Amino acid sequence: MIGKSVTVCGRVQGVFYRASTCDKASSLGLRGWVKNLPSGDVQIEAFGEESAVQELIAWCKHGPPMASVTSIKVEETAFREEAPFRVVY
Repeated sequence: MIGKSVTVCGRVQGVFYRASTCDKASSLGLRGWVKNLPSGDVQIEAFGEESAVQELIAWCKHGPPMASVTSIKVEETAFREEAPFRVVY
């Protein structure tokens, strides 16, 4: 079990990025959250099986159809028990 913190940059707000991320992460059995940042980026913290977290990270590189991802930053974070994946406002 691992944890990753991901910051996604580009046109990622107002394009259903958070809702789509929540759906994808939930389908992978991950726990954690996704939220908009004041900078216009999106931040994700995901916890679960390494292969599932890596699949989510790969998905984050393109996101939902209306998104335009320019870069992502991935950092290790300590695994912790979290609630089911959710959007944080």
